[in-house]
Amino acid sequence: MTPTKNTPVWIRRAPWERVTAALIALGLILLMQPWSLDAYGYSFPVLLLGVIGYSVAGKLPES
Repeated sequence: MTPTKNTPVWIRRAPWERVTAALIALGLILLMQPWSLDAYGYSFPVLLLGVIGYSVAGKLPES
């Protein structure tokens, strides 16, 4: 997708890539922590949401 001057800030690639990378990192932390089984249970959905989001964010315009 080619960027245009009218692209809203909320639909640009950079912020979404940062948010989804943070979700991936959070999912990995939840996956590897040894204290809570509940947190471990949330690790896969958070990680999956981050990976899917990152794939979608890669298709957004850069600016």
